[in-house]
Amino acid sequence: MSKWVYRFGGGEAEGRAADVERLGGKGANLAEMASLGLPVPPGLTIVADACVFYFNNNRTIPDDLKTQVLEGITVIEGQTGRVFGGKAKPLLLSVRSGARASMPGMMDTVLNLGLNDETVQALGHDAGDARFAWDSYRRFIQMYADVVMGLDHEIFEEILEDEKARLGHDYDTDLSAVEWQHIVSLYKRMIEDELDTSFPQDPHVQLWGAIRAVFSSWMNPRAVTYRMLHRIPEEWGTAVNVQTMVFGNLGSSSATGVAFTRNPSTGERELYGEFLVNAQGEDVVAGIRTPQSITEEGRIASGSEKPSMEKLMPEAFAEFRAICDRLEIHYRDMQDLEFTIERGKLWMLQTRSGKRTTRAAMKIAVDMVEEGVITEEEAVCRIEPPSLDQLLHPTIDPRVERHVVGSGLPASPGAATGEIVFTAEEAVEAEHEGRKVILVRIETSPEDIHGMHAAEGILTTRGGMTSHAAVVARGMGIPCVVGAGSMRVDMRNELLIGGGGVTLKRGDTVTIDGSSGQVLKGAVPMIQPALSGDFGKLMAWADKTRRMTVRTNADTPQDARAARSFGAEGIGLCRTEHMFFEGDRIHVMREMILAEDEKGRRAALGKLLPMQRSDFIELFSIMHGLPVTIRLLDPPLHEFLPKTEAEIAEVAKAMAMPPAFLARRIDAIHEFNPMLGHRGCRLAISYPEIAEMQARAIFEAAVEAGKLTGEPVELEIMVPLVSLRKELDYVKGVIDRVAEDVAKETGVPIAYLAGTMIELPRAAIRAHVIAETAEFFSFGTNDLTQTTFGMSRDDAAAFIPTYQRKGIIEHDPFISLDFDGVGELIQMAAERGRRTRNDLKLGICGEHGGDPASIRFCENADLDYVSCSPFRVPIARLAAAQAAIERRKG
Repeated sequence: MSKWVYRFGGGEAEGRAADVERLGGKGANLAEMASLGLPVPPGLTIVADACVFYFNNNRTIPDDLKTQVLEGITVIEGQTGRVFGGKAKPLLLSVRSGARASMPGMMDTVLNLGLNDETVQALGHDAGDARFAWDSYRRFIQMYADVVMGLDHEIFEEILEDEKARLGHDYDTDLSAVEWQHIVSLYKRMIEDELDTSFPQDPHVQLWGAIRAVFSSWMNPRAVTYRMLHRIPEEWGTAVNVQTMVFGNLGSSSATGVAFTRNPSTGERELYGEFLVNAQGEDVVAGIRTPQSITEEGRIASGSEKPSMEKLMPEAFAEFRAICDRLEIHYRDMQDLEFTIERGKLWMLQTRSGKRTTRAAMKIAVDMVEEGVITEEEAVCRIEPPSLDQLLHPTIDPRVERHVVGSGLPASPGAATGEIVFTAEEAVEAEHEGRKVILVRIETSPEDIHGMHAAEGILTTRGGMTSHAAVVARGMGIPCVVGAGSMRVDMRNELLIGGGGVTLKRGDTVTIDGSSGQVLKGAVPMIQPALSGDFGKLMAWADKTRRMTVRTNADTPQDARAARSFGAEGIGLCRTEHMFFEGDRIHVMREMILAEDEKGRRAALGKLLPMQRSDFIELFSIMHGLPVTIRLLDPPLHEFLPKTEAEIAEVAKAMAMPPAFLARRIDAIHEFNPMLGHRGCRLAISYPEIAEMQARAIFEAAVEAGKLTGEPVELEIMVPLVSLRKELDYVKGVIDRVAEDVAKETGVPIAYLAGTMIELPRAAIRAHVIAETAEFFSFGTNDLTQTTFGMSRDDAAAFIPTYQRKGIIEHDPFISLDFDGVGELIQMAAERGRRTRNDLKLGICGEHGGDPASIRFCENADLDYVSCSPFRVPIARLAAAQAAIERRKG
């Protein structure tokens, strides 16, 4: 019989933190805390394998799982002295999801399970508080009807608000036991009217309904979206935690809260969190009530007049602080904790490694190394490489005048400007249209995840620093302001009403400052942030650890300077065609393309030569002492030509030729499938004068830059789209002849490598032959992916998401390398090429060069370097270090 259930509580547990794959993060850590003797309400964890079984077997619950759950509940009854469904001391349960990776708010939870028309009376009698019992019952009905029965919770909110208005109450806490009892009757009647069925009274029916719902929530749209964004495999499934309820809503000596052992925004070593008196856990993260600071220091910093937990409940606070310290030492990382205080008794409900901003993660990692808690290599592995992008977010120029229209809590750092939208769907639509937006909500919910990802920033008028919007935005690295209570959202009229009577409508531009919490009218100037000292320390540790070098793809001096400032160790790809589109150059380029003969082409190329030479001099000077790889002209010539009638007329006039003649010439050059047509080395073979001009510009620039900097240029010339060795032989012959000519003319010998971009399957297969001529290979994975799959990356976006949703592919192969197909070609080419030339230099220059998973592949394939866009250089440096560490560990 399979073991589906692991028990915990009473100072012992059947599982431990290491069992995270089966027990999920929440279950494994509950077991660990129980084993440490911490006050954890007794419970049981249904392993994630049961969720996988459930979906693989037509949503069937295994028979032995039912038996084991019932046995586990019997044990819990013995530990608590309560009976599930009992009419005297009823046992109530929470049913929560618990995936292996944290997925905050993405899946479902049911609290207060076990209440019915009889047990609610028993609960009230046992607690000595009928009001608490009926409040708990209405919470349970609302949550269960939503999660299990599929009835929108907003329906119940409307009933509650209507009743509060009728009774003249402002807050939920104003309602009496009798009034809650009436609301419960209204809730149950609503369920019967809407669903034509009664609310279930049998606690066991409730339990299995909730367990099935949590399993099912693994496949709900928001969870699927979150998994796609964070690359969490679908086959993991989720564990389910069934745990004894403890109550933070049992009066003024009860509370519930969320805390971090260090500040998740700054990384400062300080207890940081919020709590609510007389509330249940969901109230804190839902943002329905404004929470209070846990510490007195936090209360003062926030300007709140409400007492801190430190002052209000000193004994519980002291015990909680001691537990926080113990758990951080035990896990050797900053912890995110949930707790409940029931009539003065502290209970720990969860601990996990806390989500934090990248700047905070950097500080925490560096501080923990200096505290002797972790090693430098461990610190390097603590930072998610893609999260470094957060450090590159712009901030508002401090010199500008701010037109502040509202303010809230600074939930996620950085600043963002965009048009106001009020729904997640609008945000997604705007992203598709290329518009930048700020998603404005009263409060976000997990259903908004797709819109939050599409937005430049998020603004909510409710919620605290641990609300859904705050936690998710920090994880995504999106600037966020929450709890902007001075502002009001009018959803019906699509208005954001700020201070001083300022009214902003949908489409108006606002700027949010996630570091100060301010909301500004209009767009304001931004500045790029300076990278912190912690960043420098951690990246130095990463650089000391990694094996591969990191270069950049740069075509302009601006890109080259930015890349060097981010630690690039050379240029792995300079696309020369990008230099031809600027200013008057495009006219000269068109003159060359449209020339009738070689003489005409050479005349135009003569005009382009000094332009290219000056570009290369600047690039070589910026990168002095570092390798620079220049790719010869690659795209088909039609890309430089006008397309519309108006453009043709304009160009014809500039070139003093009839529009009809120009249109015929363009038509003659047109290709049906230019991606596989007359481009790359094929152009250099057809028109060697183009390659001659480019080679001369490169070599003359190298000589001049060497004089300017005092250092020789480490030059590599790349021939694109080679599939035959003889293609490379021909073009390399042109390059070598020009090199000899320039050396004779200048008296300066020029050192260089000539190689090719491997971007065609045939080139990978015949790499051992091509390496007889090539001195380096650079894998152009953008085109290699296109030609291997036989799909255009420009068109594939229309169907790849469908493939991902249907489980045909796990990730977009144009974003993260296809290891099984494209990756095998790369490994084959690397092995065969080095068999011919053992000193063959190998690198990757496609967009995959900045993808951590692809970088890990490159490390294992023994490539010498990766090359990526300038702003991904820090990501690649860190990912390369992590890959090297992982490889050494085996």
